[in-house]
Amino acid sequence: MAGRFLITGLPGVGKTTVLLETIQILKAEGLRVGGMVCREVRVKGVRVGFKVEDLESGRWGWLANVEFKTPVKVGKYGVNIEDLESVGVGALRRALLDEKVPIIALDEIGPMELKSKLFYETVVDIVKSPKLLIAVLHHRIGGPLIDLLNSSNPIIVRVSPANRDTLPKTIATMVLNTLRA
Repeated sequence: MAGRFLITGLPGVGKTTVLLETIQILKAEGLRVGGMVCREVRVKGVRVGFKVEDLESGRWGWLANVEFKTPVKVGKYGVNIEDLESVGVGALRRALLDEKVPIIALDEIGPMELKSKLFYETVVDIVKSPKLLIAVLHHRIGGPLIDLLNSSNPIIVRVSPANRDTLPKTIATMVLNTLRA
C-alpha cells in the first residue's frame, strides 16, 4: 500500500501552510499533486468562513460561512455541502482516477467535511487505493474513518510552532523516498 502521511495539530498552528509548502516542494520535483485544500477567509482580521479549492485547477467554492443559513451547521458556520462536493470531492475523485497523479493532498478531514456522505465515501476510496495520501486531520477527529486511516500504517506528523518551518522539507523527503521505494 502507498504511503499515508497525516498532518495534525492544534487550530492555527500551521497545518495547511505545512501541506501547501510540501506540495510546492513536490511540484518542484516534477510531481503532480491533486486534491483539495480548505483555506480560512478573514474580514478585518476576523474569520468568517472557509473556502474549498481544487489544487490542480484553482477552482474554488465556499465550504462554510458565518452568514450562510444552511441546514447543516458546525459551530457558528453554515456548511455548503454543494460546493464541498462539486469542488472538493470533484478534485479528489479526479486525482484518484488520473493515473498521472501519484499524490493526493486533502485538507482537511474535519467535522465540516464529514457532513458530506460523498466526501466520506471518497476518502474511504482514496485510503483503499494505491495512491499516496497527504492529509490534514482536525485535531479532535475520530470514528470509523480514522480507524481505517490508522489501519493503513500512516506516518503521523504533529505540527507545532517549534517544527512547522522544517516540516515541509521533512514530509516531502519522506514522500519522495516512499515513491522511489
